Amino acid sequence: MIQSVYILSASGDILIEKHYRNTISKTVLDPWLDEHHKCSAPDQMTPICRSNKFTLINIFRENLFLIAVVPRDVSPLFIIEFLHRAMDIFVDYFGTMGEAAINKYTLTVYQLLEEMLDNGFPLATELNVLKEMIRPPTWTAVFDSVTGSKGVREKLPTGVSTNTQWRKAGVKYSSNECFVDIVENVDCICDKNGGIIFNEIRGEVNCRVKLSGMPDLSLSFVNPRILEDVSFHPCIRLQQWQGGHVMSFIPPDGAFNLAKYILGPETSITVPLQVRPLITFSETGGKIDIEISAKQCGGKPVEDLVLKIVFPKCVNSVNGTPSVGTQSFDQVDRAVCWEIKRLPTDKPSTLKGSISTVPGSPKPDAQPTITCQFRVTGHAASGLKVNKLDILGEKYKPFKGVKYTTCAGRYEIRS
Repeated sequence: MIQSVYILSASGDILIEKHYRNTISKTVLDPWLDEHHKCSAPDQMTPICRSNKFTLINIFRENLFLIAVVPRDVSPLFIIEFLHRAMDIFVDYFGTMGEAAINKYTLTVYQLLEEMLDNGFPLATELNVLKEMIRPPTWTAVFDSVTGSKGVREKLPTGVSTNTQWRKAGVKYSSNECFVDIVENVDCICDKNGGIIFNEIRGEVNCRVKLSGMPDLSLSFVNPRILEDVSFHPCIRLQQWQGGHVMSFIPPDGAFNLAKYILGPETSITVPLQVRPLITFSETGGKIDIEISAKQCGGKPVEDLVLKIVFPKCVNSVNGTPSVGTQSFDQVDRAVCWEIKRLPTDKPSTLKGSISTVPGSPKPDAQPTITCQFRVTGHAASGLKVNKLDILGEKYKPFKGVKYTTCAGRYEIRS
């Protein structure tokens, strides 16, 4: 499966290399480095690159490259999913990820890579199992290292050798609780009149479980037919889902991702806001007039709204007056940033002002693109709704809760 794993900086410097079978020369990265030098930005790097008899599969996250060296007959999507899972584990362990974290926690990174892959095959990728084997780098672990204790457990957790390897045995809590968090990221392209050109929803069903014993959970939805293109955590019983569209599972302990789903352009959604931009240029400058209106989201407000407009290099400054929130102009990126903590629902919000350009510069040919970031708590854009969450196999009655959140993914408005 995976022959080697490399962690590189955004500039292409090798920070970590881990080999699982035979040691492979670093020259295997030469074709990848050649492609990297041709890219104008790290996030434009192609995810797959050929190198002699190997394939190099990479992801770019947290300003780092994770590269897996694999034979040519391995599914790339499987490797990409593992690399993203590894990055999620690093972020959870260290709180943040980057060159500084790699340099500070090098030993822990090697230990995690050793446990996550067995001879190149994914073995332990559950956080609760890994934390049983490898302590997170906390002050307690530092103290143990000074006193001579080991940060790695000598015996495997009980769940590793069972059919429920994602959950350890003998879990006990004084207060039992289970929370379901449905997060949907809306990818959307709108025209200047508010019409939707393209839309897609990338959703996740996340859980935070603190339940004693070995509970058996059953999660059902009011409208499960919405979930067509969906991927599950290994704990899900596929037969139950295929037969009755019910998620039946024995949960891992702690926080985990239960399912991910994608809803394509054919899905009918209501975008939470409408943006009408009017940006004009003349020989001496230009004008900006943007209007934002909130749409119905089950009575929930749009919060943490950030509108960003990147102007061409001929623009010197933008002097705007917002009706609500704050507006700033970045001289380096030539970008206007309009921030609104909570979007008013009773009337449209506006940003009006003038654009100053470099004297003698030609009039821009293309209109700038507007990007949005926002959050709506208590609302799911797809309309997905939980029916009930049943807990079987245990006598206690835990506290249960469900939360819905809609966020902006790649959300653009063409002006």
